[in-house]
Amino acid sequence: QVQPVESGGGLVQAGGSLRLSCAASGGTFSTYAMNWFRQAPGKEREFVARINWNGVSTYYADSVKGRFTISRDNAKNTVYLQMNSLKPEDTAVYYCNAVGLSWGQGTQVTVSS
Repeated sequence: QVQPVESGGGLVQAGGSLRLSCAASGGTFSTYAMNWFRQAPGKEREFVARINWNGVSTYYADSVKGRFTISRDNAKNTVYLQMNSLKPEDTAVYYCNAVGLSWGQGTQVTVSS
């Protein structure tokens, strides 16, 4: 069973940047369209970004469009989320996932004002 392993979160000031990584444990992501989600305290998990299997097609939630960039390196079995111009409302636990995969532990992103 392929398991996503997220990393790269941390504490950053508003306007700053972070790059999240999602590595595949126990298999490969290369045939999956991959998604990033996030869940803020007291809120439901929400979609952030999607990338198709070969990286040609991407899609973003309106709330992050123009600020976040999803990418992938299938040779490294890793998906990335570059987050720029971060806002306090971006504070959440970030998860990567694909249809049929179990959820990982996520990585905490905290943006201070």
